[in-house]
Amino acid sequence: MSLALPGAWHRPDLPGALRRHWPLLPLAATVLFLLAPLPAGDATASGKVGPADAASLLLVLVCAVRALRGEVRRLSPLGVLVLGTPAVGLAVATVTAGDPYAALPGFVRYLQVFVLVPAAVVLLVRDAREFRLAAGCFVVLALVQGGIGVVQYATHTGASYQGEDVRAVGTFGPGDVMGMATVVAYGLIVATAAALAPGLSRRVRRTAGICALLLVLPLVLSFSRGAWIATFGAALLVMVLAGIRRALTVLAALAAAGVVLVGGLGVGSEMVGERLASITQVSSAPDQSVTDRYTMWAAAESMWRERPAVGVGLKGFPAHRDGHSSLGLSSGSDTAGAGQGYIRQPLLSPHNMYLLVLSEQGLIGLTALAGGWAVLLAAGLRRLLARPGALTGTGPSEAAGRGPGIAAKDCGLIAVGLLVWQLTDFLYADIGGPSTVLTGVIVGLAAWWALPAAADADASSGR
Repeated sequence: MSLALPGAWHRPDLPGALRRHWPLLPLAATVLFLLAPLPAGDATASGKVGPADAASLLLVLVCAVRALRGEVRRLSPLGVLVLGTPAVGLAVATVTAGDPYAALPGFVRYLQVFVLVPAAVVLLVRDAREFRLAAGCFVVLALVQGGIGVVQYATHTGASYQGEDVRAVGTFGPGDVMGMATVVAYGLIVATAAALAPGLSRRVRRTAGICALLLVLPLVLSFSRGAWIATFGAALLVMVLAGIRRALTVLAALAAAGVVLVGGLGVGSEMVGERLASITQVSSAPDQSVTDRYTMWAAAESMWRERPAVGVGLKGFPAHRDGHSSLGLSSGSDTAGAGQGYIRQPLLSPHNMYLLVLSEQGLIGLTALAGGWAVLLAAGLRRLLARPGALTGTGPSEAAGRGPGIAAKDCGLIAVGLLVWQLTDFLYADIGGPSTVLTGVIVGLAAWWALPAAADADASSGR
């Protein structure tokens, strides 16, 4: 798509492009395989390896082979530290768990999402063009899943919400109601950043802007409060980083689209209004879902106080939940619709990534994971806000699209926007479901932008 390779479609050379970019095929598959529908009940099933997870394993394998042949970027010491430290925290949490064998699946999953996939993305993506290819896959995924969600709302074939089968969930089903909202939000952030980036052509920016406007509707119809909040915050930051004038223009367009869709056409206006109002009622008159969330947050904190350094062990929250919860916790949440019958989903996590890590991995694990995310955010913002040529990656790297100049600013806006969205959403959600593997891709894209290659770091220091 033109968003991924601006200007490349005038003289197509598909065989040459395939030879150059073939290592990115597993990365594209990791994102796009989430278009494949899963059988009912598989969305959140433990131990299930979906098509996207299988593609991510192939991505890691390709990276390992190319690394042995010396065909990948060489990470700087900071890059090795940020990407490798979480593995240490995960190992400690697994070894010190009450049942290390039960913790092993959690170790593998966390290692996949927060170490192996991000490292593979950083090492394999060579320049801004390949970065845009990966980012463009998010937009394609969001448009297709969002389109399915809009049809579900219009035809009353979505997940059950307030007694009606109108909740847009895409192919993820009612067992993973956050799946579609997550991938649509990713695509919206990428499209918004591309629409505002000064280094892209007007045609690409206009196309990206149209995509962003189209993705507003399925995001609204997901009725996901956490996704709304995270998307608003991340999109606003991207707009400010791109420039106040551009930000005001896009903000006005998004506001007008919202008024037309919800106010003028009445698309879900009553339900959306109630959902928005519930955001401000979390302390005065919370619904059962909010009550359950507060109760599980308190349970996670109680687990951490019991073992503050290492936590109760990976995958340990469900086993310790009842012993640390009050009577206000319900037995689960009701799910139905979208081709699935009534199922009672158990509450197996606190729906807060930071508290989940704190309860299961303690301060050691939280410092290793969240500390790395903080470094990526700070370094990414610093590089994005720097004057062209003021940081590493100038000269040949700048020409290749890896530098911090105006030619690659769209990559910085996308990387920072996606990372901010993820870190904000982690306040209301945690990993789980097929879309979890995309978290690893996002951390990898953020690290690619924030962490210079070793060659660039050596050049900047005069070595």
